[in-house]
Amino acid sequence: MTSIVWDMGGTLFDTYPSIDHAFADLLTEHGHDIDLSEISALTRVSREHAITTLARQSAVLPSLFRDRYDEVKEGWKTSPPPLMAGVLEVARACKSSGGKNLVVTHRDRDSALQLLSTSEFVADDLISTSDGFPRKPDPAMIFEILSRNSIRASDCIAIGDRPIDVLAANSAGIEAFLLVSASVPHDSDGTTITSLTELLPSL
Repeated sequence: MTSIVWDMGGTLFDTYPSIDHAFADLLTEHGHDIDLSEISALTRVSREHAITTLARQSAVLPSLFRDRYDEVKEGWKTSPPPLMAGVLEVARACKSSGGKNLVVTHRDRDSALQLLSTSEFVADDLISTSDGFPRKPDPAMIFEILSRNSIRASDCIAIGDRPIDVLAANSAGIEAFLLVSASVPHDSDGTTITSLTELLPSL
């Protein structure tokens, strides 16, 4: 039996492209040309890192980037981002093994639940920083979700798209996998995968 601790944006849902394009469009509107790959590299660190960096480089107000992100989130209510390739296959294998699909996210709870409602992915439990927990790499959310589901760390794997996801999971005693793309590689001391289906032998 193997349960999975899932990150959300960039791991369960392919949220980055719409954010990247929204930021690129904003910069274009203010007379700045920037390669989309440069924005992608920044948003994969964090949205706030991207906003801070792009605002400093362009002199476009950070509040305008945040407003544009809010517009993207609002748009997801009618045109939600797709699930990442392989999510349903891996989630079903997890359930077949007797495990649980657990979501640990920085996204606020209402937004997270709204996104989940648009997809076929069924989470057995979800915990968010809006529940009063610190952000990753602090492992508090992971400890809590394991405790309330009576799951041992040794019976779990974790998957995320940022090094902080791996650090949080490792700090909780969980084997973690970092999902990377060729266009936005990450440096990692841990195990990297380029497709979620690479997790199937671990389930």
